[in-house]
Amino acid sequence: MSENNGNSGDKGKTIGTRGGGTETSRVRQSFSHGRSKTVVVEKKRKRVVAPKPGSAATGGVQSERVRAAQGSAAKGLGDSEMERRRKALMAAKANEAERIAREKEAEERRKAEMDRLRAEKDEAARAEAEEAARLKAEAEAKAMQEAEEAKRKADEEARQKARPRGAKKEDTALSPADVPAPPNENEGPRRSAPGGAPKRDDRRNERENKKSGGGDKRRSGKLTINQAMGEGGRQKSLAAMRRRQERQARKGGGGGSNEPREKVVRDVKVPEAITVAELANRMAERVADVVKSLMQNGIMATQNQTIDADTAELLVEEFGHKVVRVSDADVEDVIAQVEDKAEDLSPRAPVITIMGHVDHGKTSLLDAIRKTNVVSGEAGGITQHIGAYQINTEDGAKLTFLDTPGHAAFTSMRARGAQVTDIVILVVAADDSVMPQTIEAINHAKAAKVPMIVAINKIDRPGADPQKVRTQLLQHEVVVEAMSGDVLDVEVSAVNGTGLDTLVENIALQAELLELKANADREASGAVIEAQLDVGRGPVATVLVQNGTLKRGDIFVVGEQWGKVRALINDQGERVNEAGPSVPVEVLGLNGTPEAGDVLNVVPDEARAREISSYRQQLAKDKRAAAGAATTLDQLLAKAKADENVAELPIVVKADVQGSAEAIVQAMEKIGNDEVRVRVLHSGVGAITESDVTLAEASGAPIIGFNVRANAPARESANQKGLEIRYYSIIYDLVDDVKQAASGLLSAEVRENFIGYASIKEVFKVSNVGKVAGCVITEGVARRSAGVRLLRDNVVIHEGTLKTLKRFKDEVKEVQGGQECGMAFENYEDIREGDVIEIFETEEIERNL
Repeated sequence: MSENNGNSGDKGKTIGTRGGGTETSRVRQSFSHGRSKTVVVEKKRKRVVAPKPGSAATGGVQSERVRAAQGSAAKGLGDSEMERRRKALMAAKANEAERIAREKEAEERRKAEMDRLRAEKDEAARAEAEEAARLKAEAEAKAMQEAEEAKRKADEEARQKARPRGAKKEDTALSPADVPAPPNENEGPRRSAPGGAPKRDDRRNERENKKSGGGDKRRSGKLTINQAMGEGGRQKSLAAMRRRQERQARKGGGGGSNEPREKVVRDVKVPEAITVAELANRMAERVADVVKSLMQNGIMATQNQTIDADTAELLVEEFGHKVVRVSDADVEDVIAQVEDKAEDLSPRAPVITIMGHVDHGKTSLLDAIRKTNVVSGEAGGITQHIGAYQINTEDGAKLTFLDTPGHAAFTSMRARGAQVTDIVILVVAADDSVMPQTIEAINHAKAAKVPMIVAINKIDRPGADPQKVRTQLLQHEVVVEAMSGDVLDVEVSAVNGTGLDTLVENIALQAELLELKANADREASGAVIEAQLDVGRGPVATVLVQNGTLKRGDIFVVGEQWGKVRALINDQGERVNEAGPSVPVEVLGLNGTPEAGDVLNVVPDEARAREISSYRQQLAKDKRAAAGAATTLDQLLAKAKADENVAELPIVVKADVQGSAEAIVQAMEKIGNDEVRVRVLHSGVGAITESDVTLAEASGAPIIGFNVRANAPARESANQKGLEIRYYSIIYDLVDDVKQAASGLLSAEVRENFIGYASIKEVFKVSNVGKVAGCVITEGVARRSAGVRLLRDNVVIHEGTLKTLKRFKDEVKEVQGGQECGMAFENYEDIREGDVIEIFETEEIERNL
């Protein structure tokens, strides 16, 4: 409980610097257990600011306030407590003074930094102005600068003169020496003397308060006990507030403007599927905002999830951007398919493909034209790769030749040769006439719609009949000039060189009629004739350039692979810097082995090449997956049931070039019948590696190497695991050996030979033996080891073997015709008089594919 004693003498009035003051009154507070306490209550009329150091009037107010506070508190406190509080008050004022000094110092540093930045900015602006007006004379610029300096000094002097007296910046910080001494208990409250000095101090304090941005103006200058005891809590300094304002200004835009920034509208490419994070990146928006927008539309998706094109389009429009719909296939748009202008075209060399049946002299004819000996380098004297060569005729014209294999397995190679060629030379041996691969070559040439020249070779052989060749070609709609047709034909001999000049002239004539032209000044494109994996050089592709010029350093895409041209090697084995249209070269620098027949295209940069290669690989993977998924369950079950009755010979094939591997796989697919087939587990290009051995071991398959060998780790692994590695250099031998191995899986053919007949005359029952038939051999002979059939009314009722064959009482191995004997069947006793026994032997005959 508290009560007021109503003593007017306890009330007092302190006069402020502007006629104001405070009223004080004493209040007695009562507590439990009979305790009571008298405190002084102040009622403020007006704000009283801190006095100027040394001012008597203000010092009186401060002293009275402190004395009033301490006088009321001193009644219940001892001297030591008073001393402690006095020291705490002095320390608080010292800390406050130090804090204000630090803030002032920080403010001065900030101002100095701002002045420095402003000066640097002004200096940069002046430098730009000087650069823009560099044609002006140096003397005039100097004079203008001096005039500006004089004007600035005059303005400064005018400002100094206009500044009022006494307007100097005052430091409001109180030093520890300025803290007033504790008031005497017996001293009454003193009033501030009225006058001009306190008013000036008040105005000065108001200015300092405004400058510091101060809080509650009525309380400025007052130091309460709570502040002195440090119970008011820490408050942000002016410097911290200014730093915060600067950060907000930087976030909101330059110059501290609060105006909203203008929205940047972007063209956003939206593919068929895109992740949320990638879409946000393309829109230059925060991922969290995009995810939030999706959730607002009822789609719960994280930043790594993929959304479709329609959803992405809605999001782009919602964020205010423009949608550009693209397809994954658009990555290939970079491959320019530009129609060349007529004025950009220049003549190019013709591409001639030599085709025909195996061993009809194709490579020998090409050797005779090139004056080389390629045949001696081919295994078995037959071509097993597509060879690409370029020769110069006596007239200086260039001709590009492609030599294709004639073996039946190399069908795809001949088809590729016909597709990239301008002229086909069909080589037919005069002593062998038209053969199966000759017909196939004719069909390839017709399908490619290219002109054909028939070279009738081996006319030097005895028994050569060129007219027979021309007649047989009529059956396949090839009418030569000698028979009033439009197909050129030449009789040649690769051995004697007969007719070679005429053949070259006909090629040149045909090429002239075709008017072959190409644009050499564009990005190159060409066809892969052959590809291989070289141990020292890596993947190597033989490319026939069809358009443009392929140069060293070009970045290209070929099929699912990409690369950068590291080196170009011509047919002579020489390194060249570029290859124009119709020039065959080996290209080094691929990241993988392409497929023979792939198209090579030069692209602008490596990123595009990687993108196109990745897209094509994914497309091929999806196509393979789709092909597997298209198989229905019924088809799988039917296939599994059919496979139960089919024996498989698994093999692993590695070849030197892509074309040979392809040809071997095609040849293996043709081996087999309804009972057995050859299954190629894996085919590839390059040396036999340890992974091939591991695959072969898991499947129990032999490894076949065609013109390649196993490396050392693969050999050791194969020896340890007991695997067979067979090497071949001639495709004939490979196909024959695989066919023979597959034939071993065929079940042998069982053939029956009838050796005799016996008629049952009587049936006896013998103990420990059972029923025994008394027989007469009516035809042939009866043998104990032979098989028997029991015939009743010419119907077979039992087939089995004999348990016993007796002649009288003796067991015999054989009974001749016309003799009597006793026979008992194994596990069968239903024999009757008059039945006929058929006796036969079986033999197994091996089958071949």
